[in-house]
Amino acid sequence: MDETGAAQKPLDAAEIGAVAHLYRGEVYRSTIWRTRLDTTTNWAVVTLGIALSISFAAPQASPLPLILVGVLIFFFLWLEARRYRYFNVWRARCRWIETHFYAPMLHDGDHHMDHGWQQTLAQDYMHPRYHVSLWVALGRRIRRNYFWILLIQSAAYVGKLVVHPEPMTDAAQIVERAAIGPLPGQAVLAMGVAYCLLWGCAALVSLLTDRARVRVRGTRSGMG
Repeated sequence: MDETGAAQKPLDAAEIGAVAHLYRGEVYRSTIWRTRLDTTTNWAVVTLGIALSISFAAPQASPLPLILVGVLIFFFLWLEARRYRYFNVWRARCRWIETHFYAPMLHDGDHHMDHGWQQTLAQDYMHPRYHVSLWVALGRRIRRNYFWILLIQSAAYVGKLVVHPEPMTDAAQIVERAAIGPLPGQAVLAMGVAYCLLWGCAALVSLLTDRARVRVRGTRSGMG
């Protein structure tokens, strides 16, 4: 009996084979989209490396490339978050089949049809949807990859202002050196702080959301 009281028939050999092929297909799609996530991360790392090389090529070199690369990192992070939402659909389906089909079968030889897991999977196929919001996806990618990229970018920018064109002797020099054309240094530094806070908030929102989802489910395994 399932949760609604309806009788559930056991899967026959043909149906088990179909589920196995379905799982293989989902694993393949998950792998392909996982590779696409690595691609955008690599782009972010390469562009940051180029910006570091240009800014630290000489003491007189401008720190502006380290600011401009932030725009590219923002674009790559946004693109990667969109890709992650697709990847998470295939990953969630694979994990759902593993925890409710393969794990029970290997553990005690029972598919546990009475749990109604197949209805949840069927609904996800009939009415596909994202399992996480864009902000949660952004936060997850920041926590797992982009935190270090953003940390290196910020540390390199501050280091550039401190040591070039000559070692800093007064704290006020940071504000002077941060100025870009008509923009005063205070405005540039304020935008940099807001830039970091934005991604910090996204990471915190995703962390709190993930913890809330685990508390509601009572387990770390599930769709999304």
